[in-house]
Amino acid sequence: MTNNNSLLNEINFPSDLRKLKEKDLKKVAEEVRNEMIEAVSQTGGHLGAGLGVVELTVALHFVFDTPNDKLIWDVGHQSYPHKILTGRKEKIRTLRQGNGLSGFTKRSESEYDPFGAAHSSTSISSALGIAEANKLENKSSNVIAVIGDGAMSAGMAYEAMNNAGASKTKMIVILNDNDMSIAKPVGAMRTYLAKLLTGKIYFSFRETIKLITSAFSKRFSAKAGKAEDFLRSAVTGGTMFNSLGFYYVGPIDGHDLSSLVPILINARDSNHEGPIMIHLKTQKGKGYTYAEKAKDHYHGVSKFNVDTGEQAKSGSNLPSYTKVFANTLVKHAKRDSKIVGITAAMPGGTGMDIFGKEFPKRMYDVGIAEQHAVTFAAGMATEGYKPYAAIYSTFLQRAYDQVVHDVAIQSLPVRFAIDRAGLVGADGSTHAGSFDITYLATLPNFIVMAASDESELVKMINTSVDINDRPSAIRYPRGTGVGVELPSIEEKIEIGKGRIIQKGSQVCLLSLGTRLEECKLAAEQLKQKGVSATIIDARFAKPLDEELIIKSAKEHEILISVEEGSIGGFGSHVKNLLAEKGIFDNGLKFRSMNLPDKFIDQDSPDKMYDVAGLNASQILKKIEDILFNKNSIKVVKN
Repeated sequence: MTNNNSLLNEINFPSDLRKLKEKDLKKVAEEVRNEMIEAVSQTGGHLGAGLGVVELTVALHFVFDTPNDKLIWDVGHQSYPHKILTGRKEKIRTLRQGNGLSGFTKRSESEYDPFGAAHSSTSISSALGIAEANKLENKSSNVIAVIGDGAMSAGMAYEAMNNAGASKTKMIVILNDNDMSIAKPVGAMRTYLAKLLTGKIYFSFRETIKLITSAFSKRFSAKAGKAEDFLRSAVTGGTMFNSLGFYYVGPIDGHDLSSLVPILINARDSNHEGPIMIHLKTQKGKGYTYAEKAKDHYHGVSKFNVDTGEQAKSGSNLPSYTKVFANTLVKHAKRDSKIVGITAAMPGGTGMDIFGKEFPKRMYDVGIAEQHAVTFAAGMATEGYKPYAAIYSTFLQRAYDQVVHDVAIQSLPVRFAIDRAGLVGADGSTHAGSFDITYLATLPNFIVMAASDESELVKMINTSVDINDRPSAIRYPRGTGVGVELPSIEEKIEIGKGRIIQKGSQVCLLSLGTRLEECKLAAEQLKQKGVSATIIDARFAKPLDEELIIKSAKEHEILISVEEGSIGGFGSHVKNLLAEKGIFDNGLKFRSMNLPDKFIDQDSPDKMYDVAGLNASQILKKIEDILFNKNSIKVVKN
């Protein structure tokens, strides 16, 4: 594919776009689409969603005075065309790379990103907040939220719409419908009516009718109003949105600029008091044949060949942790009909698609609704089922109240399969699984396990099947395992018991999770320096193996905990145990190595862990600093 960006080359900011004639926008859209395809082919990323909103992006920046008018993209998967048009064209080939552009909207990156996103269903809430702030400041700027049909499955979106409808605050919500087919197919009549229903003439006609009917009885007036609403709803299919207080328009063809532009202008210039919903029908992957034909419409892609659509394959033949989890769960489910799988709109990402192929009636994809997923799992657990809720660590944060109230307090045996634990690379801080150890291990009667390799993951799943009296969680990272042989589904581990990897005498490395391999490398380098190290795979953040930890603390000069989680997690629980048992009174040198107290920007996982200080070289340095530190703390006695 070759680029001939004669128009795009002259567009650096939306103000440049607005100098063009409306008839030029189709060519601009074509050039933006080509530029995006070329860029993502080199970087990888979320392609399909962005391709589906190219025309919408062009139309929005042409009609609205951004950044004075605030444009908010839900999730941000579809924001690449937006970035191309808003001063970031020259950096678009740094997407998701170290020191490059974020794959999502980010306030610190551009004034054209008024609200950062990466999780779903936040756009209407944030847009309403901005619109209300504008109202308080007497600002006349427009606020536009773009939300996908998938994101509309989250309860937060409806909470926001309910609030927006009641507030009578002017804002525009664009429903980008590319999959669920909420409404009937797009037709010419619908497009015509959409234009009509957003026009000044119609709004004026409505007001005229209101004045006329107000002179008659309340009963007549009410009936007239209902008739108008019914007629419009019958035409547009917007009954639900109307009932929430939105002025609904659509659905219209989201790729037809001749429809989009006048409708957006009408919405911009209307005197309607309250929120407006414009419903667009779009095609995910639009304009790139291979994306259009693909089942996932190239939602998330690695680097690919533009001419063939072929994506670069992983260089490793090792199994991913996700597949190990899914395949192991399938084996157990063949034996146990009570095992069910639950995911929140991520069947492919969590491996639940594999489970669903084997057991279609026992796999539940509840949509982008993590809160519901957790409580739904809790409900199934009350009836003797064994639910496995497979949810990314960063997404499980959205359902923390449900984890506490609906699962933990009732001690229900929901099993949480926490994928993407630790740092995840190109998706950056928004998707990093940093906090799950901390927020789960603080809960009474909760079992929290972390797999150090794919073999341990299998054993933990095997163990979890029989945990029927309390909730449990297994965390594991994105990516491939280390290449160890997988055990049978019969092999289990004892709850709250770690394992000794190697015995030493001076230093003890107490590892939780997949930093174990880095601990092994550090220990090997210590050996070359004449320092003897014990390595322990803790396995459990809760309950701790208190006996093993205390024994190790007494037998070593230095004890260091290592984890891929935030402050307040595993290391904090270990430190609390040692303090309560008086171990520090005898002079133990203890350090806790965990993720630093900051959000780490996107890069390769290895480089991110370097920034976090959790690679072998940093573990080694930590130990050397303690061993060879000549400064001692003197206790001053009065």
